[in-house]
This record gives sequence, structure tokens and C-alpha cells, in this order.
Amino acid sequence: MNRFAKCAIAFLLAGSFSAQAQRLTTYVDPFIGTGGHGHTFPGATVPFGMVQLSPDNGHQGWDWCGGYHYSDTIITGFSHMHLSGTGIGDWCDISVMPQTRLSAKGVSDTIGFSHRNEKATPGYYQVKLNNGINVALTATERCGLHNISFPAKTQPVVKVDLGFRINWDKPTASYIRQLNDSTIEGYRYSTGWAKTQRVYFVIRTSKAIKKIYLDDAGVSAEGQTLEGKAVRAQLLFDESKGNNVLYKVALSTVSTAKALDALNEIKGWSFDKVKASAEAKWEQELEKMQINTADAKLKRIFYTALYHTCVMPALYSDADGSYQNAAGKVAAMPGGKQRYNVFSLWDTFRALNPLFTLTQDVRYSDMLNSLLVFYKENGLLPVWDLSSNETNCMTGYHAVPVLADAVLKGIKGFDVQLAYEAMKKSSMQDVRGTNFYRQYGYIPQDKYGSSVTVTLEYAYDDWCIAQVAKHLGKNDDYAYYMKRANSWQNVFDSTIGFARAKNSDGKWVEPFDPFYSEHDADKAMFTEGNSWQHTFFVPHDVTGLAMKYGSYEKFAKKLDELFSVNSAMTGENQSPDVSGMIGQYAHGNEPSHHIAYMYDFIGMPWKTQARVRMIVDSMYHDNPDGYAGNEDCGQMSAWGVWSIAGLYPANPASGQYMFGSPSADEVRIAVPAGKFIIKAKNNSKKNVYIQSVTLNGKPYDKNYITHDTILKGGVLEFTMGQQPDITRR
Repeated sequence: MNRFAKCAIAFLLAGSFSAQAQRLTTYVDPFIGTGGHGHTFPGATVPFGMVQLSPDNGHQGWDWCGGYHYSDTIITGFSHMHLSGTGIGDWCDISVMPQTRLSAKGVSDTIGFSHRNEKATPGYYQVKLNNGINVALTATERCGLHNISFPAKTQPVVKVDLGFRINWDKPTASYIRQLNDSTIEGYRYSTGWAKTQRVYFVIRTSKAIKKIYLDDAGVSAEGQTLEGKAVRAQLLFDESKGNNVLYKVALSTVSTAKALDALNEIKGWSFDKVKASAEAKWEQELEKMQINTADAKLKRIFYTALYHTCVMPALYSDADGSYQNAAGKVAAMPGGKQRYNVFSLWDTFRALNPLFTLTQDVRYSDMLNSLLVFYKENGLLPVWDLSSNETNCMTGYHAVPVLADAVLKGIKGFDVQLAYEAMKKSSMQDVRGTNFYRQYGYIPQDKYGSSVTVTLEYAYDDWCIAQVAKHLGKNDDYAYYMKRANSWQNVFDSTIGFARAKNSDGKWVEPFDPFYSEHDADKAMFTEGNSWQHTFFVPHDVTGLAMKYGSYEKFAKKLDELFSVNSAMTGENQSPDVSGMIGQYAHGNEPSHHIAYMYDFIGMPWKTQARVRMIVDSMYHDNPDGYAGNEDCGQMSAWGVWSIAGLYPANPASGQYMFGSPSADEVRIAVPAGKFIIKAKNNSKKNVYIQSVTLNGKPYDKNYITHDTILKGGVLEFTMGQQPDITRR
């Protein structure tokens, strides 16, 4: 029995924690994030499942990156793979749609629906379409289960549309074959954000298929097998056999034979049993971090955020650990491990991955090994892994802080020496501007775009490598990478107090406007933002950054100014990702996420407390547009989970969690020793300031707590008040 199962049992036996009075899944609303620019999906999945079965509206556009947007009123299909909260749209593979009639050749029918007839809970989605069809969905790790009720006196039809696509994705090859009267198999190959994608499937129906109609891009074909670019099948059922049809859809990245094996994840046809199993898996995840509060809205925000931290990365391998990589090679993870994909590392290294070191004891080593297998297959660690492809999306080499954090925290189950080798290889590559970075000590704007952001992020990643080198006793490497970690100073202009771009001749790029935003990465100086938001990305040397302003007080004044200046940006092609504005602080995008916690480092924690509570209260809501920007595979949610608890990994690889202002009265975290409890005494909407802190009943004077301390269990208690305590530094 793993330690989290033991902890869950301990919680149940204790029986004193108020959250246990109701199942935690009842506080999760999967529609949070489906509106605004959150880009989440509401459908049925289990934690980190390969199958993410959800409705697609069929519309193109940025706000349909997850296939569905709450503003929409039509559904064109229910596909089995989705991206959660990304800024680029892909996947939506293996689209299946129940209908009351056969579609015309090549036509993708859409059917209207109302949110009044729609419901979603963890592991379950249901909608009654305007044509009277009721759709209920649930899932296991690799298999989706559809329960379809057709209106009386209608013709039951199920369409499998391998040509369905939105946004970047487009099919390159597809195939469908009927195996018997209740089973079809096939594959869909496509290209898009990930250049090479291969998904194999098997569909089994609870009732015999009366007839199958096949076509490819509107051209009909006789028989029971068809291969083409955009193959579609329409499965006709005998209406005299009843109006209810169930079907399982199993996936594999290897073969249809492996997909056939995955059908065995669902035994029989009990929809309620599969749904209950999915809910139980979610309940176990939510039990790992539990809050106590009388604020029902805060519970919905917290548990939905915790839910969203368990959607990505997604399983990529079959049950036996086998997978097919982007090069077409079939391999297997060593030692029975599983391979994961969808590593949005530019986002998640900041808060989600550090959260996993507490909440994903069993899975996390598999995720880390997935990064290392990617390295062995491609020669470099992934930057943004999708379908085992390197999309090269965003900046930095942020698999480095993820691995460094794991090494320094003593996470077991992966090869530390291989991880260190991979980190160094990423830092010594000759792509993505790293050659210029090593040559000049910064990236010149006339050599490589987004130069300031890339320099700042490489400097942080190099600090992480230095810490691992020190941990492993590699003193020469430590000295080398610590020198590189100071590269941020080469793009900081102390005369104006901003990071800014410099050309290869050593001269600053003119003109300079700290409010200026350019979305084109090649033209931009800052990735998805401006100098206001990126200047503060020096989480490994906050003291050094503060001294560039002359003193802690002057640095605090600059931070204050960030939150109070005009929120308007300049530029004709501003990045749409910059959202959730408080002054020029942009909570809707990740570069700002650590900034409110920087006051902690300079002895002004009361300023962190005020800012954090304001951000929690203003940027997280329990409605579809409840996120300030893209949810980004769990990072936006992870910030909320940490901050509601009162902690945050402002330097993600330091093993230190800075204090904020806990919104919940109590938080319980399952740890090897049993539980670590965070209490907020006298907590309220007005009492946002920490007056005193105790750890296990003894006074505690630091502004952070370490990972190792949490693992030992115990009680961290904050006494809250309405006025800042400026004596606590």
C-alpha cells in the first residue's frame, strides 16, 4: 500500500475534519476555466488519463484550444484527447457523435444544446442535445464509455469522424475497419502543433451494428474497410432493439491490438460502476490536500484548482508501458513505468511541479523518467513535449529546474546521474540562442528574438544546475554555472531600473518602453509580456536584484509601482496572453506568478500577504471565466492551491515555500509521517496579515518553510490580524 493510501485511511478514521462530511468531488466544477481565456475542457477523465472525453463545439480560434468554450451553443462531436488550458489548439482526436439520421456525405453536422441540460463532475459529463439525444460520458485511463439514449421513433446513428479537426491540427492518414457486428478499429495520423501524432482506437458497441457506411472526404466506399486522409464511419443501429446504445472507445499510441487490450479496462456495460470508479480515483486525489473553511465558494475554487492540477501531464503509454514515439519507434518504459506527455514546462516548473513533489508520490518518478526517456531519444530534454514531439514552444530549458528540484528533494525512482548529464547537455546545446548566450554572457537582440526573457530564464536554469552540481560534489561545475547564473545582470540597466535588450555590440536597444509588448517571438524582446513583468524574474538572486536598486526599500518601492502603475500596454501587436492585470502585474500569465512573494525575501512579508490575498480574491472565481488567463496545464490552478494554503515555491528549485496569506482556516496535506497541518487562527476576509507563527507549538521566525520540514508532519499555525505586523521580517 502506498503512503497516500495509508494517509487517506488515516484521514477517514480520524473523522474530525469537516471536509469529510461531504465527498470532496462535490466541490469540483469542471466548467470553471471553460469560459474567458481559461481554455479548459469540461469532459470526463480520470487523473492524468490518456482518455479525456469531452464535447467539441467545432469552432476554430484561440478560445477553443480545449475544443469547447462556454460561450458556445453547439456540439459537433465528443472526442477523446484534449489539451487543458493551453494557448495553442491541437488533438481532439477520435471524434464520435450520436445522431438521429445519417449525415450527408462530407458534412459535419452540429447540434444545439443548452447549459441548462448539461452537467459535469469529476469523471463524468452529461448533456441532452436539442434533438433529444442524451449523452453521458465517463472514462478509465485509456478507455471512454458513452451511454447514449436516443429519442423514441428515431434512427440511432453513431458517427466516427476521423477528419474532424480544429485549429492547428489536420489529419494526414486515417483508417477504419469493421471487425465484427459490434467492433470497429482504426487509426488517425495527424500533424499540427506536434508534427507527428498517431492514435489507434477500437470501438465496441453494446448492440449489434446493423450497417456501416464509410466515406473519405465525402466520397463513399463500399465494404467494411476504408483507408484515406479523413475517413468517416456512420454506424446504423436497429431502432426496434431499443433506443439506448453504449459504446467503449479505447486508445493506444502503439497499435489497434493494444487498443483492443485497453478495452479490458472496462468490464461489462455498467456505466454507473465505471463512473463510480472514476469518482473514487478523483476523491483519492483530492484527499491529499484538504481545506477547512465556511466559505463554500472558496471550497469550489480550491478543489477545482486541485482537480485541474491532476489533468496534465497525460498518460502516453499502454498499460504495459509500451508507446510509439515521434520517430515511429515502439519502445517500453523500463521497470514497468508509464510514459507521460504534455509537459508545458515554461508554465509548470514554477508551481505545479513543486506541488507534485508533495502530491504525486507514485506517479512523479514516472513523469521524471518520461523527461529522461525523451532526452535519450532526442539528445536534449524537452522544452514542450506533445505526443513525444519537441514543439520548441516557449523559452528557457525548464526541464532543468523540474529535475533539479527532484534531485535536491531526494525524490526516488530516477537516475540522478543521467538527469545531471541531461541538464548539462541542454545548457551546452547550440540551438535556441544558447550559443550566443555562452558567447556574450547574454543573448543579443540582433542575434535572437525574445532576448531578455531568454537570458533571464537561462540564468535561472543555470543556477539550478549549479545547485545539483554542488549536491553531487562537482565543484568546478558549480563555479561555472554560478557564474552563468549571474548573466541576468548583463541585461539589467541600473540607470532606469529595468531589464532591457542589448545588441551584440554591447549597446542597449533603443528606443526603450517598459510598457511595450510584441507578440511575435522573433521581434519581441520579452516573451508574452513587457519589461515590467519580466524584470523581476531573478528568483535565485532576489537580494542581488534588490541591490541593483540601491536598497531593499527602493526595491520594495519598485515592486509597489508594478502593482500601481497604469495597466495599459503599448504596441500594435500586444500579446493576448498578458491578462489579469493589477497595474502591470499580469496574473493571467506565468512570468508574474512569483512576484508578489518577492517582498518575503527582503524582510517585508506583510506586503506579500496583502498582495497575495488580493490576487486570490480578485483572480479566482467559481464560474466559467474563473481564471485570469490560460490555465496552462495546471500552473494557474497550482498557484491558487499553494496560495490558498498560505505557501508558494517562489524559487521553484530551492525547497523553500514562502509564506503568503492563507485564505483557508486549515489545510491538511498528506505526507509520509501522516499529515502536515496549516492553521490560520482568527482568519477572515479582513484579517489578511500574519501576526505570529508557530511550528509544532514553538515560535517560528522565518518567512518560509522547507520541503523537508513538511514531510516530517506537524502543525504550522498562523495567527492572523487586520493590521500589518512590520516587526516580522
